[in-house]
Amino acid sequence: MVEAVEKCMLFWINELENEEIGALFKQLHQGKRLRAKLVLKIAGESKEAVKLASVIELIHAASLLHDDVIDEASVRRGTISVNASEGSKIAVMMGDILYSKAYTELANFDQKISQAVAKAVTTLSIGEYTDVKMGEQFNSDADAYIDMIYKKTASLIEATAYCAAILAGKEPQAYSLYGKNLGLSFQIIDDILDIVSDEKSLGKPALNDYKEGKTTLPYIYLYNAMDEVSRQRLQKAHGCLLDADEASWIKEQMKEHRCVEASYALAQRLSNEAITAVSRYDETALVGIIDDMMKREF
Repeated sequence: MVEAVEKCMLFWINELENEEIGALFKQLHQGKRLRAKLVLKIAGESKEAVKLASVIELIHAASLLHDDVIDEASVRRGTISVNASEGSKIAVMMGDILYSKAYTELANFDQKISQAVAKAVTTLSIGEYTDVKMGEQFNSDADAYIDMIYKKTASLIEATAYCAAILAGKEPQAYSLYGKNLGLSFQIIDDILDIVSDEKSLGKPALNDYKEGKTTLPYIYLYNAMDEVSRQRLQKAHGCLLDADEASWIKEQMKEHRCVEASYALAQRLSNEAITAVSRYDETALVGIIDDMMKREF
């Protein structure tokens, strides 16, 4: 049924009557369509569910276009990014177009749904801003990190589950908690994979987050487990292009202090809480989404 979401998004893009925009949209990396799958698993495969999933995926695609510009990323999951191939101006404008079209279609939904999604997009934007500001210096505060990834990643997934539950006539608060924790776990796992996976699997260089100034959870755990000399060395490498020796040292330190395992344990706890939130509704498909997310390799 995700194919119906792809068709819906393409139909909306074709309504813009601009061949260049249409061609550029087709070039975008589709990703996992996690948010679309979430809507369809919760709300079923009705036309309204497909439209909601399409709105959410357009918003997500727009945020990624802007994110790549901010990060000056040259690839997105192994595919050349729009800002690298077409320039940052085109990438930003394409993101604006997707946001605008998504909001146009969102206006057709019930007010509870449109307001929830709009609020999440505002929160997402604040999360992007916070992420950039936090990247200006090393961050050793795990709570600040969790708050940032909630805003940047989990807030939209939370709203997705909440709105899908409204469409289906289910208890929205339970599904909202599921979505929030799924989003937090998803981002933590993504940050872990940046450390433990290779460039081919990631579609970008390993340890790229730290080079970009992102102090993700494993680095925070590592810093808090180190002595002062090692802390200074870790901080000095923050936001820098790592040579092979420095990258190897960081990975060895991560292994010694079991920082990846500690990060994974938090993601697992959050995932378990997500499953518990909807356990009385016999949502085996949602349990499957959690399991797949926790086991993913890229």
